[in-house]
Amino acid sequence: MPDTAQMTISLPQDIAAALEDAVERGDYGSTGEVVRQALHEWALRHLGGAPDLTALKAEIDKGMADLAAGRVREFDLDRIVERGRTSSTRRSPSA
Repeated sequence: MPDTAQMTISLPQDIAAALEDAVERGDYGSTGEVVRQALHEWALRHLGGAPDLTALKAEIDKGMADLAAGRVREFDLDRIVERGRTSSTRRSPSA
């Protein structure tokens, strides 16, 4: 990982156990990966870069209204979902 800083943190036992369980289940490769993902999501929300969920919901509502009113010529839900996944993957950090 380029430009990293090593830190030592203390966690409550229940949270530490939850991190270890996530690794044991195979959800993550290490407890450090869990912490990095959690901090990445925190940083998006608190330091900018996360989508404005209110604006996003308004756009979805507008699109659904257009669909219901017949103002949409082509609607391919699978293509839309795939575009969302691709966009989300580009924003997610590689562990």
